[in-house]
Amino acid sequence: MKATGFWRYLATPLVFAGMLGISSAAELNPAAVAYKLPDQIPWSPVDARGGQNAVVVGDPSKPGFYMVYTKWTKGNHFSRPHFHPNDRYIVVLQGTWWVGTGPKFDPANTTPMPAGSFVTHFGKQVHWDGAKDEDAVLLIMGEGPATSTAAEEK
Repeated sequence: MKATGFWRYLATPLVFAGMLGISSAAELNPAAVAYKLPDQIPWSPVDARGGQNAVVVGDPSKPGFYMVYTKWTKGNHFSRPHFHPNDRYIVVLQGTWWVGTGPKFDPANTTPMPAGSFVTHFGKQVHWDGAKDEDAVLLIMGEGPATSTAAEEK
């Protein structure tokens, strides 16, 4: 192969790759698409339970559809037994989320939900959940208002 043929052979894929890079940098029409990149997600500070939240759609405190990211930090951080008035639909995005049901709080008696799991918390049914040895990131969806009522058996 001649030197010029070699450079043409090498340059063709590079030019094509460069064209792909340019096309992927196109601006999106904000009237057609809204988005937030990971570094633009408005996470709350870590609370006393070891959780963080980021509302991405709607307002869970008001009537209507909402979507919230919840992150449970590792270290045996759990909510206490509680219930919500409405059904909630949860997708585990990262890590393992541990779920328990009933009014007796017992983190050793939980079921692991690995990334990719889908869970429904039925309205007015007591549950509790959290993270053990790794962070767990969830996407929670439901109809507001999304209140939480304590239901722990003492």
